[in-house]
Amino acid sequence: MAKYATGKYAKAISDRSGLEFPYREMVREWNGSFVHVSEFEPKQPQLEPKPTSADGISLRNVRTARTENDVAYSLPEDAFQTYSASSGIINVTAPGHGLTNGTTYRFRGQPTTSAGGSVFIFANPGSFDGISGSNIGKSAGYTITTGLYVNDARNTTDFSVKNFFHFTVDTDTATKGGVKGGGVGCSIGPITLIA
Repeated sequence: MAKYATGKYAKAISDRSGLEFPYREMVREWNGSFVHVSEFEPKQPQLEPKPTSADGISLRNVRTARTENDVAYSLPEDAFQTYSASSGIINVTAPGHGLTNGTTYRFRGQPTTSAGGSVFIFANPGSFDGISGSNIGKSAGYTITTGLYVNDARNTTDFSVKNFFHFTVDTDTATKGGVKGGGVGCSIGPITLIA
């Protein structure tokens, strides 16, 4: 095979500009054009996109979603109201409560600390109209009926279904009836609160 000349004194014509340049300063572009180094244009990167892989399907260290613990729902001030004299029915105002009809819940009073100040506890709701707060706040709780005040004209609207419920206390009965009470900071929640 024959040997090529080095082109030390040779001239070449650029395929791009048509100008004459020293042969040794010429280069070949990706498209085959023979051009001077000053006219060289690299291949546009978009003509050769980098290969992409599929999107990831899953995270590497996954865990199942945890189940949140039930929490206490705060009641407004004096949320309890006796139904009538000699009745144990207590109507409760709880806007947007979302509680389940027929479920047993426990009522709690204001959060406080024990006598030594080292343990967090709940006080009983305040006593009113012959109903003792300790009876309302009993540890076994009460089964509630959602949606209505007993014998209340508001029970026909959807608004009242989301805002009221009632229950019957075990041992006490109202003295007058129609009296509100319970105090500030009362709540309703599961029988046992888990941290």
